[in-house]
Amino acid sequence: MRTTRRALAAVVGATALLVTSACGPGEDDTAASTVEVFTWWAGGGEKAGLDALAGLFTESCPGQRFESGVVPGGAGVDAKQVLAARLQHNDAPDTFQVHAGAELLDHIDADQVRDLSAEYQTWGLRDALPAGLVADLTVDDRIYSVPAGVHRANVVWTNDQVLADAGILVAPKTLREFIGNLERLRRSGVESPLALGRDWTQLMLLESVLISDLGPKRFSGLFTGATKWDSRAVELAIGDYARIIGFSNTDRDSLDWPEATRLLIDGKAGYQLMGDWVTAEMTANTFSGYDSFTFPGNGKAFQWLADSFTLTTDAANPEGARCWLATVASPRGQQAFSVRKGSIPARTDAPTDGFTDYQLEAVEDWRSGTPVPSCAHGSACSQPWQNAANAALGAFSTSGDATALQSALAAAAKQFIRQP
Repeated sequence: MRTTRRALAAVVGATALLVTSACGPGEDDTAASTVEVFTWWAGGGEKAGLDALAGLFTESCPGQRFESGVVPGGAGVDAKQVLAARLQHNDAPDTFQVHAGAELLDHIDADQVRDLSAEYQTWGLRDALPAGLVADLTVDDRIYSVPAGVHRANVVWTNDQVLADAGILVAPKTLREFIGNLERLRRSGVESPLALGRDWTQLMLLESVLISDLGPKRFSGLFTGATKWDSRAVELAIGDYARIIGFSNTDRDSLDWPEATRLLIDGKAGYQLMGDWVTAEMTANTFSGYDSFTFPGNGKAFQWLADSFTLTTDAANPEGARCWLATVASPRGQQAFSVRKGSIPARTDAPTDGFTDYQLEAVEDWRSGTPVPSCAHGSACSQPWQNAANAALGAFSTSGDATALQSALAAAAKQFIRQP
């Protein structure tokens, strides 16, 4: 561990900075070149997925040694602070985890990550990844990260018993049907039919409503300037969003997403919009009485977020980092990672051995659906834009002022849309 890293972690107040290493049996550590892989994957399925990739890397890249630079806590918030400080002080890891897409823009503008377009060609990723995903990853005709796996954000999860008690036996297909079911649940005595948390979970919900009301193409246009945030269509969608959160728990602004999930598990809610990583929370709480469906009205839209890895401009071991990225990009690497983390491969040609029924369904949807990015998870907008949107939604959650919400979202777009 470098002294600089230890000091910077203390400066940003991270709880801990764990640095471990893993190498294959019999490998000579002194002869190996170290590749530091910076992540926030410290436990659970995330760490299991990282460990699987590390094992494949050691096997596939002789002479290279994996070093895990992990900053746990805060769902990546602490890690991003440590990373920013390290990059500012010229202490870059060889590669770091980031949400694929617009979340990388600040790093690209600061020349902190390298162009990987040539590697995409060499590794066949332009053909193996959906064209829509490649387009979302491209900035000024260049690509700067390699996705390890894909999660889906626009999924509604259910408590089947709560729904059955209210006489709801069929998943709603439209936004109107969904709102009707929420009304029915409340009439049946469920105080908070929709479980909801704070910050980005509210942004996720707004995004799903916008996809239903605008369609995937016009929704994506909100983040390029092709669709205007101050339009009548967005005004109507915000009205639908306001109606829906009226059926959520009143303490939503004080709950993180696992606490909101607990409302669903405990039968205090019938629905929750959450990404498919929620299944790990269900399993941890030994809850199996749930089902899931795509947010009503979203059709074949697959709102994606992807954990990806970069090659830093100041990497001490760029060749080793490239071998790490090649491992991440490989069909075998994507399968091994996803089967443990609960995601699905970004590649459409990766094997699916060991996948759950949900993962197999998600794989088919990913292959046939329409990829749509998410501002809530950094694929559609930059971190500052996401922060502005979260702040606007937090204010709306308290005030209920739809006009102020739309104005704030329009102002954020004007400030942060990247000009060609």
